[in-house]
Amino acid sequence: MSPIIKTKGEKFTLPGKYLLFILTILCTGMVLLTFNTTIFSGPLNMVAGYVVVPFEEGISSAGSYLHSRYEELGQMRDLLAENENLKQQIDELTIENTGLQQDRYELTNLRELYKLDSQYDEYDKIGARIIARDSGNWFYSFVINKGEEDGLKVDMNVMAGSGLVGRIVDTGPHWSKVKAIIADDSNVSAMVLSSSDNMIVSGDLKLYASGVISFEQLVDSADVVVEGDKIVTSNISDKYLPGILIGYISTINRDSNNLTKSGYITPAVDFEHLEVVLVILEMKQTVE
Repeated sequence: MSPIIKTKGEKFTLPGKYLLFILTILCTGMVLLTFNTTIFSGPLNMVAGYVVVPFEEGISSAGSYLHSRYEELGQMRDLLAENENLKQQIDELTIENTGLQQDRYELTNLRELYKLDSQYDEYDKIGARIIARDSGNWFYSFVINKGEEDGLKVDMNVMAGSGLVGRIVDTGPHWSKVKAIIADDSNVSAMVLSSSDNMIVSGDLKLYASGVISFEQLVDSADVVVEGDKIVTSNISDKYLPGILIGYISTINRDSNNLTKSGYITPAVDFEHLEVVLVILEMKQTVE
């Protein structure tokens, strides 16, 4: 192979294999000089002092550097493996924590149902879970996982939280549809618990966006009804059992006829976060 000649305007380049060969010869020579520095004297020792010793120091420094980097890489591998284990533990703990929060939330709901069951212990009841609902922000119409095979019938009253939710309007073998008292076409005959004055409670989904539903036809000739009074289902209701809490009066207005009053009620039930309910297994027609 002809040697590479540098011409004007060209850069001199040395093939990699030649460069590697030269460096190999140079290193071999340095090693031989290192082993024989005690044999030679005079100028050769001087050459060894100026060339070989710095070369050995460089090799030693390079070796120490490479050893340190190797140890650091090993530590990094260990840290990465430990980090992956910690991530896995965090994921497992997150899942476990989510499950515990769900269990805690469900336990709270069950405690509320138990408390509600105790308040109305004169009625036989059965618990049910909501499995579907109509579109919208609130549970104004929904389906539960109990039906005719469980003894449920149309017009049975449904409760949750602290009071009345609504009534069953349709049933199947293993499901029932419930219409809530906040639905637009819902009307409940109610009364003020403290005075037994009657009224009509009407559902209104737009109004419930403000957290209230309306009442009307309240006859309060003695002016004893005040904001905060409890409203319950009345004895003259044809669909609802008497004495079930509906909510609390938030606003009272005197009507233009000066004979009746109307206003707003804050429901006792949170119709945005229902999950489980209680169905009273007795019908209004059968309770005397």
